[in-house]
Amino acid sequence: MPKTVVVIPTYNELNAIGDVITRTLATLPEANILIVDDNSPDGTGALVDGLAAADDRIHVIHRTEKNGLGTAYVAGFRWALERDYDRIVEMDADGSHQPEELPLMMAKLDAGADLVIGTRWIPGGKTVNWPFSRRLISRSGTTYSRIMLGSKLHDITSGYRGFSADMLRKIDLSTVDSGGYCFQIELAWLVERTGASVQEFPITFIERVEGQSKMSSNIVFEALYKVTIWGLGARFGRRGKARTLDAQTPGVK
Repeated sequence: MPKTVVVIPTYNELNAIGDVITRTLATLPEANILIVDDNSPDGTGALVDGLAAADDRIHVIHRTEKNGLGTAYVAGFRWALERDYDRIVEMDADGSHQPEELPLMMAKLDAGADLVIGTRWIPGGKTVNWPFSRRLISRSGTTYSRIMLGSKLHDITSGYRGFSADMLRKIDLSTVDSGGYCFQIELAWLVERTGASVQEFPITFIERVEGQSKMSSNIVFEALYKVTIWGLGARFGRRGKARTLDAQTPGVK
């Protein structure tokens, strides 16, 4: 059976993370969970340490400061690759991603997909209790990225995704420098450029009921700026800082 780890970055998710972990392990009992905590002042780190002490499927990385979503995921990916996991999953800590949908992702990875993305903006996908402003930002960001980057993905900003370990080994993670949610755009685009098999499946995204969103104007600006630079660089033959082994855009299923 393939070894699977679900990587979940946390910052002040004390009231949500316990339920997310419980539901994830109930859905995929054979999986492991890796929490990457950025020194949460609300006690999230201490909570997950206690859970890890009671269940050897739970692991924790403690980082000394809040360094952004992208670097948290890169730290988690490196940890997983060093321990020879076969499938590496991204999932939010706030309950917006439904762990019960993980088997759909696993099935596509088992069938040979290199990257599987849970998508809100295809038939069957939906958002619940999400304000219009957030829907507008997400859909506009994906549309702009599709145009600038030549991406075929319908939800390139989605953070609910699973990778084959072989795929992540083809990405030069040292060059991935997006701090915020732009990390999701950057990594998906890099995977597309390798010619990998990228598949999407519909998900139900439920707005968090605990804690506060980490979205900010700085995160939106970073994404807009970097997508523009990457897109212009690709159009004029400059690869930019982020690199992959190959550079071609495959179809997306």
